[in-house]
Amino acid sequence: MDNNSTLINNLLPLKGVKTYIKNILLILFGTLLLTVSSKIQVPFWPVPMTMQTFVVLIIAMAYGWKLSFLTLVAYLIEGALGLPVFAKGGGLLYLTGPTAGYLYGMTIAAAVIGYFADLGYGKSIIKCIMPLLLGTIIIFICGIGYLSSIIGFEKAIVAGLLPFIPSELFKIALAVFIIPTIWKYIQK
Repeated sequence: MDNNSTLINNLLPLKGVKTYIKNILLILFGTLLLTVSSKIQVPFWPVPMTMQTFVVLIIAMAYGWKLSFLTLVAYLIEGALGLPVFAKGGGLLYLTGPTAGYLYGMTIAAAVIGYFADLGYGKSIIKCIMPLLLGTIIIFICGIGYLSSIIGFEKAIVAGLLPFIPSELFKIALAVFIIPTIWKYIQK
């Protein structure tokens, strides 16, 4: 997981630090960011938003596929162990409750987005858009798919997708601006 094409390794090379120690620290930092981002609600229309999916996008584009995937797996394990890392707490019920599909979708999306980040897609605004859109679609396919098994497909679309489209587009736009800008800054 010591990939020089990833943003994090170019931003924080941490020379002299063992790779596995650096990766453990980055995973813990990533799970901390995910925890904080799940707790804070930002006023937005039509529903308040958390910045959790935004942090998933950023972690994936910064860490690459392996490290971002392991970060999300660690986040799910922390939550399963009862640590209050999710929006309203922790525990195994979160991994089977109505939002479980979104949590699993974020994990898959992190790996997919991270794969494109490893290929250098984060360096260009145009190239950055595609993996972020794809990752967001993955999150919602998994989330809606699971939620629909609980409340039905139409209700899942109305409650679990439509209200979130504006905020997700905002988060993608923000990530598309931030990631390539950081790359430009560190490549100078």
